[in-house]
Amino acid sequence: MVKELEILAEGEGEYHPVDPDGFRQWVRDHKKRALVPKLMSAKEAIERFVQDGDYLVYECNYLQRGPAALIREIIRQRKRNLWLGAKFTWVAAALLVEAGCVSKMDVGFFLFGPTVDRAVKEGRVKIYEYSNVVMTNRIKAGAMGIPFLPVRSFGGTDGFNYSGAKIIRDPYTGQPTVIVPALNPDVALIHVHQADVYGNARVFGTGISDVESALASKKVIISTEEIVDTEEIRHNPGLTAIPYYCVDAVVHLPFGAYPGEMAGRYASDVEHVVQVVGATMRGGLEVYLEKWVYGVEDHFDMLDRLVGWKRLQQLVQRATIKEGYLP
Repeated sequence: MVKELEILAEGEGEYHPVDPDGFRQWVRDHKKRALVPKLMSAKEAIERFVQDGDYLVYECNYLQRGPAALIREIIRQRKRNLWLGAKFTWVAAALLVEAGCVSKMDVGFFLFGPTVDRAVKEGRVKIYEYSNVVMTNRIKAGAMGIPFLPVRSFGGTDGFNYSGAKIIRDPYTGQPTVIVPALNPDVALIHVHQADVYGNARVFGTGISDVESALASKKVIISTEEIVDTEEIRHNPGLTAIPYYCVDAVVHLPFGAYPGEMAGRYASDVEHVVQVVGATMRGGLEVYLEKWVYGVEDHFDMLDRLVGWKRLQQLVQRATIKEGYLP
């Protein structure tokens, strides 16, 4: 006799379709184990692997090892109707909304400013509330190939009511337990310290769910500060955080987290950060985008014309580099 799982309550929010078997099949069909070079420009990577309507997730904040250059390229190419997994972020999410790239957001932590408020009120963007830890667990479930995970939080909150979470009766203890749907994004953007041309990637310092995001997503774009030889990767394989067979594109983008910091490499550009955060909170993002995104050809043109080598060197000197921290 099959006993049905008892659902005690459920949120009313839309959630990205859960299909673990379909995702497994997609990986079998599209992710090859051959060592094929994947090095390309940011323009080519975004053109090939980010399509209108995709579910997009990126690791860390725009201001701390975030894939800022890749996000600017998405805006520059005017991608549309993206569903954004916005955890540990607010600046990049506001930029994407202002640019008209996003129509839905799963929100973990968000400082609502006039740009997003206006988009929600006008019906251009729908928001579904979670929390940072819940979003991370959703991605973890996707990486594990299971349809949901139980969490020890979120029930009884206003966010629960506008999410895809459910409260069930735990079949083992009989206690109410929150479960959240797995997440298999279409695209993950991850900025790393080092990678080889095949996509073996190294991350030094803090992180949240780099590996899980890479394993859970259909397409993975790695941007990296440095390209290293594959023999170096093989010499110390324990430093590889993300294996090549997860990765679809490798983009060499020194200072790719600018204006944010890159642990052990460079500090954040505080003056620029104040400018962009102020624009997200007070309005004026259209002026910011015109200067820093639409008004330049690409990431390197921006660094050359608007930032300058002297400023970049100052950021490098500000970074705290501990002996043995980076190879």
